Amino acid sequence: MLVAAIMDIVTSNCECVEKESFKPWLPGNAEMRDIAAAVQVIEEGDMHLDEGERNDDDDDGGRGMKGIGIKILEGTTAIGLSRTTEHMTLDHSNDTPSELDRDTPRTLALMNKHGSSVEQANLSAAVVPGLWDDLHSQHVAVPFAAWALANWAMASEINRSHIEELDQDGEAVMCALLAPERSVKWHGSLVARLLLEDHNLPLSDSVSDWASSLLSTASHASKNEDISLSQMALSAFIVAVERSHQARRTVMEKGLELMRVTAKRTSKHQQVQEALAKALELLSTEDSHLSIEESQKWCGILLSWVFGKSSSNEIRSSAIRILSCILEDHGPSSVPISQGWLALLLNDILVSSKASSVKEGIDKVKTQIDQSNILSAGQTANQLAVGVVSMAGNWLTGSVDTSPLADLLSLDPFAGPYKNLKKDNPPKLDVADSALATLKGIKALTGICAEDSLLQDKITDLGLLCLLRRYLLRDDYEKLAAIEAYDASRAPEAQERVSSTEGEVSPSNTNNPSSVRVPPTAHIRRHAARLLAILSLLPKVQKVIAADEGWCKWLEDCADGKISSINDLKIRSYARAILLNVICHQQIGIDSINSGPENGSRDGTSICPSYDDMIFLINPERPHWKCPGKDQSSVQKDKSSSNEVDTTNSDSTAVTQVSDVADSSKSFNVSNNDSDSEIPQMDIVFVHGLRGGPYKTWRIAEDKSSAKSGLVEKIDEEAGKLGTFWPGEWLSADFPQARLFSLKYKTNLTQWSGASLPLQEVSSMLLKKLVAAGIGSRPVVFVTHSLGGLVVKQMLFKAKAENMDDLVNNTVGVVFYSCPHFGSKLADMPWRMGLVLRPAPTVRELRSGSPRLVQLNDFFRRLHKRQMLQVLSFCETKVTPIVEGYGGWAFRMEIVPIESAYPGFGELVVLESTDHINSCKPLSRSDPSYTETLEFLRKLKAQYTWREV
Repeated sequence: MLVAAIMDIVTSNCECVEKESFKPWLPGNAEMRDIAAAVQVIEEGDMHLDEGERNDDDDDGGRGMKGIGIKILEGTTAIGLSRTTEHMTLDHSNDTPSELDRDTPRTLALMNKHGSSVEQANLSAAVVPGLWDDLHSQHVAVPFAAWALANWAMASEINRSHIEELDQDGEAVMCALLAPERSVKWHGSLVARLLLEDHNLPLSDSVSDWASSLLSTASHASKNEDISLSQMALSAFIVAVERSHQARRTVMEKGLELMRVTAKRTSKHQQVQEALAKALELLSTEDSHLSIEESQKWCGILLSWVFGKSSSNEIRSSAIRILSCILEDHGPSSVPISQGWLALLLNDILVSSKASSVKEGIDKVKTQIDQSNILSAGQTANQLAVGVVSMAGNWLTGSVDTSPLADLLSLDPFAGPYKNLKKDNPPKLDVADSALATLKGIKALTGICAEDSLLQDKITDLGLLCLLRRYLLRDDYEKLAAIEAYDASRAPEAQERVSSTEGEVSPSNTNNPSSVRVPPTAHIRRHAARLLAILSLLPKVQKVIAADEGWCKWLEDCADGKISSINDLKIRSYARAILLNVICHQQIGIDSINSGPENGSRDGTSICPSYDDMIFLINPERPHWKCPGKDQSSVQKDKSSSNEVDTTNSDSTAVTQVSDVADSSKSFNVSNNDSDSEIPQMDIVFVHGLRGGPYKTWRIAEDKSSAKSGLVEKIDEEAGKLGTFWPGEWLSADFPQARLFSLKYKTNLTQWSGASLPLQEVSSMLLKKLVAAGIGSRPVVFVTHSLGGLVVKQMLFKAKAENMDDLVNNTVGVVFYSCPHFGSKLADMPWRMGLVLRPAPTVRELRSGSPRLVQLNDFFRRLHKRQMLQVLSFCETKVTPIVEGYGGWAFRMEIVPIESAYPGFGELVVLESTDHINSCKPLSRSDPSYTETLEFLRKLKAQYTWREV
């Protein structure tokens, strides 16, 4: 049978089609008349030899059949009855039953009878284009013509040009797309895709109509679970919207709802989801963009694509790009979407972190801290979810069920709060509360991921960088607060008009705009910058930031203090650290490609420093904060080696795309006059003590008296909160030859405020980060307060034990402000007080006579005796209030007495009328606590300069 012979060809053909690489069965130099015949058959819906007049008494009984037709296409004969039924019109607005539903391939039913046999595999292949059923029906002509046209189009560019020439108006392709037979639609979609992919052919005027029909075909096919047809139609649809502006506009106006319906139906079919995600990305990121209402309708699907377990990288990438455009396009109006994104991200990370903590199962302090972070993050995730639902309720203009955000709110973890949302009177959410929930979410993510590179990698893949960019560069919450304040200011006027109409007096205190709270946007920006600084150590993040000129420009301006609204020293430090992490690693990568592996250091480590969030750069606008490349100085290097700076930085043009920050990689010349040299000759690292901080410990309090709080936990909270940050404002000007750093680590006085690491673990962690930052490659001086001195001693002790000779040998001096070398009276408080306060592990290590403290001091004594480092110590002379109560009474004590503050070697300065907290806070530049330190640094510089000559 001829039909059986054709079926053999088609079945084999279809197996290849499924793999998107089948070989066309018709030649690449088809006769023009054959192509014309196929086009005619598709357009007219019939195939016959003669154009005789219609006879109502013919064999078909007057039912509109034109009789038996025979055609020969390239030697292949097709025989069968022709159809004259009208083309099916697809409804774009809804999926009503149509002829397509009645013509569902019968092969699907046949397949169920064959189980998993070989016959099923063959039938499955035949179902792909659907020609099996069409060739077993009476209407063989049009399906065969569509099959032939698709094969010719695949065979060669010449054939495609002939098809385009014969079908300039695109009518034949359109007829195929609107045909009732499944195979005709399938092959028509393939022809449309092939013609559109050929950029040498002019675009048909019917492309927008093609796109509309292709989308309808895909939607109807998805309803019938005909995934193969849906995939083929969408593959052509993508090319149509990619090439035609008119097609994009038509789909944006009429087709987005159809795309959403298709996306929901095919959630389990990855390839269809990929096609829809790619199509939506083309629609929303080119010359047209989603409206705010469409964005809200789509965000549930988009976020499902981002966090779906079955989502491919392509789906996730497209969804993140679309969401990023939504945030950029709609700003404050997109806050529920960005906040929902953050909530889903935090929930996803919580699942991963809980699984990781269960596997570890080790009862250590670090595990306790991790579990505490997870518990806190879980509570924050719930707050975020409630905040998203409440904000959606704020913006409702109608029924809750008809909200554009309904799809988003149906997802976990929003479904519960959404179900409880009062439909008649939804709760109102203050903008400040919403911003506070976002702040907590960022802090919770940071707490969980700060030390886990796998989780850092995961949150990056889930699109966190888009959120961080938004938090840093834009002020969405401030704008929302301004809108809220404006509405509050207008409310009294509206109330007054209503009252005057009703003859009542309006209350004067109603909706006072002064009651509108200010959202914590500065804190959001700070913690977003911190999290970005942590992530900037990942190569994938470095590439993203380097490619974003706007982001890099903002970071550079922020680091240089050129953004008037940002005066936070931590944010400025984070910005510079991020840029250094990005640019230095890029530069090293370029150098390693050009020069080979010799760009590494002698011990095999990278010469590019990595600045983590615990290391702060003081005065990040200074010119010496640049990528060091090969010009790192150390006490062992001579002057000739430092001249390598010029040649190293000459290659910096390779990364000039990273905004103006490349200017900081300019050449530096070493001058004999140290004050003129821009290359730092020394690193000075500030290390705070208990309850201190990288900046507040070194600030001069407006009130010289110590903390006025009534709780021991607040001992260092208020002191130094306001006033001059003397390392950045005084020391950087009086001693410009040094880079200034400040360290941060978490400590608590008691266990009530949470778990904290003991001294040895804190020191190990900081040591690792210092070495990674390149500290130790040149002379180093540590300036410490209280417990910070012990942290440094333990850090150098561990560095010596692990043969980190650079840091040990290059540490030339240490300044101790009230360091408890032999213990503190704070740790020796009566046992009753100890039971009440539950001292933290770090405090318990400070008890007088601790063997560990004696061991560390002996280690330092040996270093000093061998003249490897110099020591300057300061001693307090005034008692410090620990607990203050009502009526003026107070519990005061001398926290570090002179016998503990003096290690037994080096210089000692006794500070008159100065307590423990203020020993490191000089009143002025003439205060001994500053002048002695400055003189100490100058002596060290003069002493070690000769090693560089």
